[in-house]
Amino acid sequence: MDQKLTIVKVGGKVLESPETLHDFLEDFSALPGPKVLVHGGGRSATTMAKRLGIETKMVEGRRITDEDMLEVVTMVYGGLVNKTVVAGLQAMDINAMGITGADLNLIKAHKRTGSDVDYGFVGDVDEVNISPVIPLLKQGIVPVIAPLTHDGQGTLLNTNADTIASSLAVGFSEVMETRLMFCFEKPGVLINPDDDTSVIPFLNRELFNMYRNEGIISEGMVPKLENGFASLGNGVAEVVITNTEGLSVPGSGTTLGE
Repeated sequence: MDQKLTIVKVGGKVLESPETLHDFLEDFSALPGPKVLVHGGGRSATTMAKRLGIETKMVEGRRITDEDMLEVVTMVYGGLVNKTVVAGLQAMDINAMGITGADLNLIKAHKRTGSDVDYGFVGDVDEVNISPVIPLLKQGIVPVIAPLTHDGQGTLLNTNADTIASSLAVGFSEVMETRLMFCFEKPGVLINPDDDTSVIPFLNRELFNMYRNEGIISEGMVPKLENGFASLGNGVAEVVITNTEGLSVPGSGTTLGE
């Protein structure tokens, strides 16, 4: 394939209401060329866990995934969120296929170790196998990927959606030009999180480290940017952090560079 591939990771509040999801899917559908959608759904998993009487445990913003929570995230990510997104795309004449990292042996991972915190069934990516997906893209099918992986031994693992998107982008960049877009409710990386007009238009590693040390960039934005820079360093042509509107407006959002 000689067309540029676009991988979009969507998360945050964009997935939370039918209205915001519909607006996102409209903009995503309009993207030219082959595309892949990776979604999160943490808030939905937390809501479902509460309905089922299962406690959500977080450490520094990261979900502890015990056996009960693994069942919840499998149902919510691999089922409810994934199929809702697929149905929304089908309504826009986009032929989508919902899968997880376990399907097609797409992403193998291992249970996270080496931390003082036992995160449970949380996976860190080992390898990406894109070869079964390329024929789908050639047929015009849009893969919609839920943030679940497997360990090759029959165990599912809850895996960060930003990491999945970044790993897939690196894998696809070996065979085609690939850009990676992180789409959430904010218009980009902000100097002031309460001011949506304070978008930082360009970030390289030096600026990122400076803003992080000053506390301007913090919490969940840090791993998102780490994933983005890792992608750039491994062959991905372009990385952008933006909101729904930024998908269709060139030059908007925050562009990462070396």
